[in-house]
Amino acid sequence: MAKRTPSNPWTKPAGAPIQGKPIPRPRRTAEVQSYLPELFRGMAITMRHFFKNTKEMMLGQKPDPVLEALNDGVTTICYPEEKRPYPERFRGLHRLTLRDDGSPRCVACLCCSTACPAQCIHIEAGEYAEGDNRRGYERFPKTFVIDELRCIFCGFCVEACPCDAIRMDTGIHATPYDSREQFIYRKDLLMEFTGRDGSRKSANPRHEPGDPTHPGLSREQMDH
Repeated sequence: MAKRTPSNPWTKPAGAPIQGKPIPRPRRTAEVQSYLPELFRGMAITMRHFFKNTKEMMLGQKPDPVLEALNDGVTTICYPEEKRPYPERFRGLHRLTLRDDGSPRCVACLCCSTACPAQCIHIEAGEYAEGDNRRGYERFPKTFVIDELRCIFCGFCVEACPCDAIRMDTGIHATPYDSREQFIYRKDLLMEFTGRDGSRKSANPRHEPGDPTHPGLSREQMDH
């Protein structure tokens, strides 16, 4: 019995007839081979759009990139001059809310740093001086640092804070810096950020020691 050799499906056997109708090679004229007419047509289309879009931008007729994104013309958002509006529940950069005297509302209870799954918050607590009404009642943050590179913007710190001292309602996203040190946000910088309305204070009232509405409880006045 003769040994059969497998045929290669990717090659045509020698001497096999050509199947199908042969397609003739298209005739290439000098105009087609030079590419110049098509080049000029393409440049004409490009320049027509260029001058039309430039006129709309100069005269303020540019379509709104958010509301009219499907219209003809340039609808690219020119950041940072133009910004896409963020939703109301957008979690932006952190900020520390302030009291009436300008101090942070944070009492250094470490609830936010404990709840943070990324462990990007570092707080060092300090005691108030002798004679201060808040001594023995609460503490203050000597150091408050947030590593924005490690933050996952989950909002757990805002939910865990019992004093509404930390918020993520600035409406600002992280700025692209060129060094890691610039992403370390300390207490002074966090106190400078404002909410969307420009306020640095909290809308939730809090009864401070010495206020008429304060319950008057401290560590020394408790029974246990």
